[in-house]
Amino acid sequence: MTQSVVLLQAPSGGGSLQFILLGGMILVFWLFMIRPQAKKAKLAKTFQENLQKGDRIVTIAGIHGKVNKVNDDSTIDIETSPGSYLKIEKSAISIEWSQNLNKAVAVTDKK
Repeated sequence: MTQSVVLLQAPSGGGSLQFILLGGMILVFWLFMIRPQAKKAKLAKTFQENLQKGDRIVTIAGIHGKVNKVNDDSTIDIETSPGSYLKIEKSAISIEWSQNLNKAVAVTDKK
């Protein structure tokens, strides 16, 4: 009796398919996670650099105020009510809320 042995070989090129899939996953992750965060950070930095006296802002804590003075040490002085001032970090300003506040003020000013 003779026995025959059949050896199975893995198909060649399977490693390159895995590399393509891994590259695709990294690309999708970059497109949907990293890129939007970088855009948002750039927008926030631009917004904070362009603050001027008289701008209306809202902090991330929900404090509404008007910029009274922009300091050189990345802080600003805001007036929350007549005669009441706070010194806050520029990074504590909510860009979304401040923009919404300014849009609402612009709409009411047009009426």
